[in-house]
Formats: sequence, structure tokens, C-alpha cells
Amino acid sequence: MCILPFSIRRCIHLFYAAYALPPFYSAARTGYVPYSRGEDGVLKLIEKSIQGERNDELFYDTLIRMAPNEQEKEIIARIRDDERKHRRMFRSIYTQLTGRPAPEQPDMPEALPTQYTEGIAKALLGELAAFEKYRMIYLTIDPRFRDWMFEIMTDEIKHAGYYNYLYTTNK
Repeated sequence: MCILPFSIRRCIHLFYAAYALPPFYSAARTGYVPYSRGEDGVLKLIEKSIQGERNDELFYDTLIRMAPNEQEKEIIARIRDDERKHRRMFRSIYTQLTGRPAPEQPDMPEALPTQYTEGIAKALLGELAAFEKYRMIYLTIDPRFRDWMFEIMTDEIKHAGYYNYLYTTNK
């Protein structure tokens, strides 16, 4: 019989120590807090996201009117339609978490672009900022909604890619 120099418990400890998350994923650094139903931070982020998706929709309607050709209008229209879908999803998540509908908020459109490429650049940066916000929601939301958040997050990255394409073709 072979006797190992370490106990099984020690081997398991060494295994987990070797494959643990690197220190830059620590809770203090990422802000990760396990979800709880009373988590006001998640609900506030969802409320802001509902309004942000509506603002994006209005902004993208302007870009559609400014687009130089049909192909670019179709790309932006698909992105705008995704933003509408995201808004519906966030409203549904809010209702399921709280048992009440999301508060109605008046439209507060951002400053509309005066030039097409300026608007595309702003949209690109906005999509990337939204991804960052949604990642924080993803990390703190009830796990039942993580697939929904993953879909929204991947859409935002896809949108950033499209806006990058539109920006480079029009610059």
C-alpha cells in the first residue's frame, strides 16, 4: 500500500488553492455581492437599465434617419429592436423580483447627434458602458435571471461590433 505524504484533505486544499480565482477577481475588487431579495442596488441598476434602453431606442431612431444608405439603416434598426427587447426583459425581471411593475419613467432623451459619425461613436461607447453595467447586474442578480442577462450582455457586445463597423466605414 502506498502512503501519500499528504492527507486527502491536504491534497484537496492544494488543488483548490492552485485553481482558485486570481486575486483580481476578489469581492473587494469586483464589487461582487451575493444576491438577496432585498438588494436595492440590483433593482436600482435595473431601473436605470430600463430607462437607458429607452434612451438608446430614441437615439437610434435619430441615427436611422441620418444613415447614408439602406444597409446601415437596417443594421441600426436591428440594434434598436434589440434595445426594445432588452427593455421588455428588464421590466419583466423587475416585476418578477419585486412582485410589482417597474416604475414608469418619463422619456429623458440624451442630446441627439448632429453628425452621423459622432452619433455612431457615441453609440459604440454607450454599448460598451452598458455591457459593464450589465455585468455588475449579472454578478449580483438572482441566478434564475443570469441566462437573460447573458443574452442582453452578448447583444450589447454584438452591437458594439456593428457600431465599430459602421464607424470605420464612415470615417
